[in-house]
Amino acid sequence: MRLSILSLLALPLALSAQTTDVLFLGNSYVATNDLPGVLRQLALSLGDSVNTAQSTPGGYTFQGHTTLAASQQLIDQGGWDFVVLQEQSQIPSFPLSQVQADCFPFAAELVDSIRVHSPCAEPVFYMTWGRQNGDASNCANWPPVCTFEGMNGLLRERYLTMAVDNDAWCAPVGVAWKNSRDQQPAINLYSTDGSHPSPAGTYLTACTFYAALFRESPVGAGYTAGLDPTTAAALQAIAASTVLDSLGTWNIGVNDPDASFTTSNNGASVSFTPNNGAGYHTWIFGDGTTDNSTVTNHTFPASGLYEVMHIVVDDCGRADTAIVPVNVVISSMPEEGGTGETVIAFNQLKLHNGQWWYTAEGEGTLDLYGTDGRLLDQARLGALQTWSRWCRLPSTTVVLWRFTGVNGDVRQGRLLVP
Repeated sequence: MRLSILSLLALPLALSAQTTDVLFLGNSYVATNDLPGVLRQLALSLGDSVNTAQSTPGGYTFQGHTTLAASQQLIDQGGWDFVVLQEQSQIPSFPLSQVQADCFPFAAELVDSIRVHSPCAEPVFYMTWGRQNGDASNCANWPPVCTFEGMNGLLRERYLTMAVDNDAWCAPVGVAWKNSRDQQPAINLYSTDGSHPSPAGTYLTACTFYAALFRESPVGAGYTAGLDPTTAAALQAIAASTVLDSLGTWNIGVNDPDASFTTSNNGASVSFTPNNGAGYHTWIFGDGTTDNSTVTNHTFPASGLYEVMHIVVDDCGRADTAIVPVNVVISSMPEEGGTGETVIAFNQLKLHNGQWWYTAEGEGTLDLYGTDGRLLDQARLGALQTWSRWCRLPSTTVVLWRFTGVNGDVRQGRLLVP
């Protein structure tokens, strides 16, 4: 669940009081060492409550889960926050044509079914790891899997493809395993068969899932699953950096609402357009007023810099907040324009061939703005001082100016740049 300012405005219950419900559909890579139980205990030690359920018969495939009664009953139950999907450990590393026939369609079928029964659930593909010394049983017929690196790379590629194609998340466990093998080679992640996880391997997997599902670091977790604290701390750090440094790479947050927006200024009147119109919108303009329109126009009472907050909440209660400073420059003076040298009524403020010339009769600060509120230039003017200043200005547009004297007096106007 995503934390945002909205939680202070619209969610009366503390997020820490909520429970996250996770369903695992996979096989022995989930069941070995009780990955769901390790995740529950890990989360609890970090202050989070997780309920889990699982359907994990040995060797099961995505295709098998589409017809397995136990899996279908759990999907039909609904109400899940996350549904973890793990394919048989070798299938995604097979030749692409085989994966396209035997894996991808059934992954999509499971995701579709999940979304029917749990519309707000995030399907999460469990990227597994390459075997310790490669897949010896398939090496002769498919050389890319003859090494850990080759098999692991294919698993990464195929699981990410499934995540992107299905607008789903990916828990990059296989990448975390590779990082652990590179950075902490003394930590053995494998059981004696060179395939299934050792207790350390399951712990690293649980830490990776925690970082992915909560988008928070597992570093500092008190639960170590019986590992020595030094080993547990190393695996926590590897999981955190693997996931949290690259959320977009793993498609994590792909379905989040987006509160970013664009503005268009016309003096006191500013229009606000969200980059994504879906969801419920709240605009807080920084002048004591609000609006709940999707696209809105607001007239500000005075010139100034306003912190505009935009909050979006989707149908599942996921929220995003964007805060953007909007500079409002209000001028009542008419535009003047022409070619060559243009002069406006401000103590001999002149524009000539792209060169601004200032002649000041009193001390103060001169600000030049674009109509979008962007500050183009600022100059501190001395008493009875004549001096020149070059400023890069937009062409064929309006430039707004405002002079604030040392006594607090303000004069302003606007100029059409030739």
